[in-house]
Amino acid sequence: MSTNDTSNVITSYALAPARTIDAGGVTFAYRELGPKGGIPVVFFVHLAATLDNWDPRIVDAIARDRHVITFDNRGVGSSTGSVPDSVEAMADDAYTFIKALGLDTIDIFSFSLGGMVAQDLVVKHPELVRKLVLTGTGPRGGKDMDKVVGVTYYDILRATLTRQDPKEFLFFNRNATGKPAARAFVNRLKERTIDRDKDISLTGFRTQLKAIQKYGRSAPSDLSKITQPTLIANGDNDRMVPSVLSEDLHRRIKDSTLVIYPDSGHGGIFQYHQQFAPLAAEFLAA
Repeated sequence: MSTNDTSNVITSYALAPARTIDAGGVTFAYRELGPKGGIPVVFFVHLAATLDNWDPRIVDAIARDRHVITFDNRGVGSSTGSVPDSVEAMADDAYTFIKALGLDTIDIFSFSLGGMVAQDLVVKHPELVRKLVLTGTGPRGGKDMDKVVGVTYYDILRATLTRQDPKEFLFFNRNATGKPAARAFVNRLKERTIDRDKDISLTGFRTQLKAIQKYGRSAPSDLSKITQPTLIANGDNDRMVPSVLSEDLHRRIKDSTLVIYPDSGHGGIFQYHQQFAPLAAEFLAA
């Protein structure tokens, strides 16, 4: 099928069919959309997130012209098995999933924990990845990366007390700009009404937090090995994965592009989706 064959192609994430594939003793849950053919864009999701946590405004913008695949890592959402306690193991699982689909070359779009997994994958399997998007993330051993755990629990408590979604606190500034952007983002995540994914278990969530803490306290990876075109983006006030870590990534990944959005937090790319989605789609264009 040619890259331009768009007959009967689903380009709305809200309607993307739920699929599964068995590999390495795990049944991986995934969704795909967009025209098949060419190099697919595989999305690596954030802490505690399932298939339902991707902003459809970003997925749909990329799926207009590209084959997009989103997936639940082992033990998350509808994927079977138990959540790995290290980012390296998550990267190994992602590799298992990608190879099971018969893919030899992919582009990666990643956010937060997904960006950490993506870095480990690219360092270990550089031949697999053509282009890389790293958003709201930081390098292995990055300064204050291990503080993610404390910030996360604090904001979950704040959200619980006010009966709001924790992402409204974790991803957005609590000001006149951030609050409406947070509500709009949370509402967009509800646009899919069919085949919703399962939430991550509390045990799985805690295991992911431990993996991030371990990653933050590890020796840095040699990111000079990343020679792929790389787009790095974040808000200027990321409390979860400090914005300075995006600058650190930019310094360490040769010829990378850095975009920092003003008056925004960890979810800066979602707050500024109208600017960021076309930028990402253009960067990933074949």
